[in-house]
Order: sequence, then C-alpha cells, then structure tokens
Amino acid sequence: MGDPKKLENLQKMTPRSMDREAELIKIEREAIADFKGVVDDLEVALGVLRIGDYVGWKYLILIHNKRTIRKYEEILKIKIKDFFPDEGSQTSRSNAYKIAKAIGNFWKAVSGDIKIENRREISASSEDILE
Repeated sequence: MGDPKKLENLQKMTPRSMDREAELIKIEREAIADFKGVVDDLEVALGVLRIGDYVGWKYLILIHNKRTIRKYEEILKIKIKDFFPDEGSQTSRSNAYKIAKAIGNFWKAVSGDIKIENRREISASSEDILE
C-alpha cells in the first residue's frame, strides 16, 4: 500500500490549476534563460518556486534570511509575499512554524530574536511534530 503519512500529505496537497502551473513554468524558464551566477542559487530559487504554494511565504521567510529571500526574488522576478499564500497545505509539518505562531510574535522568530532549533526541518506529518 505505501507509507500512510506520505499518502496523507499527498491528499492534503491541492492540485495546481493549469493556469498556475503554466505561470510557474514560465517563471522557471525565464529564470533559467536569464540566470548568471552560481548555479546553486538558481537551483534553490527554483525549489522555492516549486514548494512555495505548499508551504506558504511565511514558512519560506522563517527558514531563509531577508538577503537570501531578496536574491531568490531577483532570480525569479517575483515577490514571495505577493506570489505565494501565507500558509500552504504542508506548513503544519514544520515544528518551527508552529512554535513561531504559538509565541505570539512571528516576526521576532523570523528576525532571529527568538531562536528556534532546527527551523528548516519538516516532519513526515503534522502529528510527528512537538506539541
């Protein structure tokens, strides 16, 4: 049958519309065609483009610093906050995001004023994260 956590995650993921997928492909192709620099930056920017709908912009800014977000925005020619939803279907898999929301000052967690261990990790399911 398969991993039940994986199946649960897949069921939560709303399929993208054809228009949204076409928009992502256009941005991806233009970013690749226009890119000059260290290819690692392009690879991560394209990963941000592909995962952003599923995790949301708040999670992205929690795991990347401002300078890095700006770099990816320049590569992709988008504004992360305008392009992606606040949260996505997979945001609940992040313990760091759950902690940042619970402390009541999300922006202090983003800035690093409040330290959150392993902020870049996501778990197999929302049940696997710390309560």
